[in-house]
Amino acid sequence: MKSHTAYLTMNIPKRRAFVNITREVASAVEASGVREGMVLVNAMHISASVFINDDESGLHHDYEVWLEKLAPHAPTSQYRHNDTGEDNADAHLKRQVMGREVMVAITQGRLDFGPWEQIFYGEFDGRRAKRVLVKVIGE
Repeated sequence: MKSHTAYLTMNIPKRRAFVNITREVASAVEASGVREGMVLVNAMHISASVFINDDESGLHHDYEVWLEKLAPHAPTSQYRHNDTGEDNADAHLKRQVMGREVMVAITQGRLDFGPWEQIFYGEFDGRRAKRVLVKVIGE
């Protein structure tokens, strides 16, 4: 069995954003030489997410509005986590809802998606570098 590890560095200048990383993941799969297997894509930070959905701006707007209703950033004093001097408790909660990682099948050397599926990095407390793990395994 082959394995290949790649790291994406995300440096989002805003507090929150959704970034399509499908192309970068597909490049890692191609570099691996794996024809049949799986790829794990993992947000290696507790205030960021990786998820699969449609690359449609209205949906991304809806995510932003929905997540802010579920876990509003302000007032920051509403969260015990922020008693430590942090201001990102909402980011941890948003990450919990959106998920930590995804796994995608590789078939004939390509990501095997359903219609419209794409891989996204969700940033909920940006303005610093964070990593995404791309781990390819298979034959």
